[in-house]
Amino acid sequence: MGTIKLLDVWINRDLISRGFHHGAVAKRLTRYDAPRGYLVFGKGFATITEKRTIPSRKPGLKAADIAAKLRRETETETTYKVPVSPLQRRVAELRQFSQKLQSIHPNVFAKVLYKSILYQDRHLIAINKPYGVPVYSNRGIRNSITGSLPVLAKIIDGMQAGSQLHTCYSVEKDTTGVLLLARTEETAEHVRNLIKSHQMESKYMVVTVGVPVPSEGVIDIPIIEKEVAGSQHHYKMGLSPLYRVTEEGDGLKKVRAHRQAHSAVTQYRVLDSSSGCSLVELQPLTGVKHQLRVHMALGLACPLLGDHKYSHWNKLAPQKLPEGVLRRLGLEQSKTRHLPLHLHVRQITLPVVKGRHDVTVSCPLPKYFTMTLKKLQIPLPEKPWETNVISRT
Repeated sequence: MGTIKLLDVWINRDLISRGFHHGAVAKRLTRYDAPRGYLVFGKGFATITEKRTIPSRKPGLKAADIAAKLRRETETETTYKVPVSPLQRRVAELRQFSQKLQSIHPNVFAKVLYKSILYQDRHLIAINKPYGVPVYSNRGIRNSITGSLPVLAKIIDGMQAGSQLHTCYSVEKDTTGVLLLARTEETAEHVRNLIKSHQMESKYMVVTVGVPVPSEGVIDIPIIEKEVAGSQHHYKMGLSPLYRVTEEGDGLKKVRAHRQAHSAVTQYRVLDSSSGCSLVELQPLTGVKHQLRVHMALGLACPLLGDHKYSHWNKLAPQKLPEGVLRRLGLEQSKTRHLPLHLHVRQITLPVVKGRHDVTVSCPLPKYFTMTLKKLQIPLPEKPWETNVISRT
């Protein structure tokens, strides 16, 4: 077989008339194509083939190129993001709110706490406890107050070795507001003794579903942990009253106190109300587990907004809200599980500590709390926290 290189030639009808018709391809080879084209003669046919060259291997992508590509894709996704409704946006905000502080590095979380310091001296430090962070470390929890104390102590003392901080007491994971820390274990024990003797004064702000009647008073009902039977077996704190309605229904009779019940006293005052909800100031005179939540939900039938545990007694389910409240909050009933607990430590007053005067530390309301008040059209309270620390002589 012979091969003749063609440079800018025509395959014309002469080839066909001379018998090269079987499998023949009539094609004009331009100067651009010529170096790649060959005419191959065989028995009874002529055809055009192309010379195949092995493509050169592309150089591998560098890390910088990959990062730049990902940035461009992210920018494109952000630019062409599908618009969401106000309801979807609100639910996303509430869902992310309780998770964002658990997704950051513990050292970064310690810096967040450092920026939230409300008061400090040689003996005590008061921080603004964030929502969704437990005081003590639990399984599956990345960030906690106690877990961040070693790093926080070093940041406060300029990274000095041997710096320490100690917790004086605990509050619930979903409670926000003033939290006291002690620089020494001796000071922490002193604060604990003040709490046991009811000498530390705490004031909370809460949003309730419903309006307490009367608008001001004292709830003095013991609390006990009870077993709740049913499809979802669990335990809750419940009321253990010392008085019950008589069988005739015309009076009260005193009953024997349960040995395991704890004395619980809460003073409350309604600050304002609207849309079927209220802004209430609470002052616990005792310190029983879940005292404020139980007294408001079971004692006054006005559970705290976002309290999914005590809004129902015999089941574990998201809080059910009236239609008017849902409309004000911009939520559907199926999304109420994302509502955070509206329980905020507004102010703490300590008596003399280590020879110093009384100290009062106040804390502003968190953003989600003030947003809820605006949606419910409840006026924001006066700001006693404009001066965070008030020393009393």
